[in-house]
Amino acid sequence: MEAKAVHRYIGSSPRKMRLVIDLIRGMSVDKAIETLHFHSKHASKDAEKVLRSAVANLLNKDDATRVEPNDLIVKEAFVDQGPTLKRISPAPMGRAYKIRKRSCHLTIIVATKA
Repeated sequence: MEAKAVHRYIGSSPRKMRLVIDLIRGMSVDKAIETLHFHSKHASKDAEKVLRSAVANLLNKDDATRVEPNDLIVKEAFVDQGPTLKRISPAPMGRAYKIRKRSCHLTIIVATKA
C-alpha cells in the first residue's frame, strides 16, 4: 500500500530542494524524518512537512489495516520546477539585471516495506 503527498509552489529553487530530497530517497520513514529534522538546510523544513503529510495520508487511507510508521519507506521523492517570478534590479550605467525567483513542486510517495 502506498500514499503520496504533494506540496506545490515552494519558494525554494529546485536545485536546492533536490540536494535535500536526494538524502532521503529510499530511506525508512523514521530515519528520513530524523535526517530532515536535524538537517541545516532551509529546504529540509518543507520536505519534512510533506513527508509527514504522506505518512498521515497512508495511515488515514485504510482504517482496517494497522500500519506502523516504522514499517514504511520513502518509495519515491522528486522535485519538479515551478513557475519563475521575474524581477529587475537596477545596475550600473542604466542597465538592468534580471532576478529569477524560482519555485518548485515537491512530491513524496511512501509505501510499506512488503
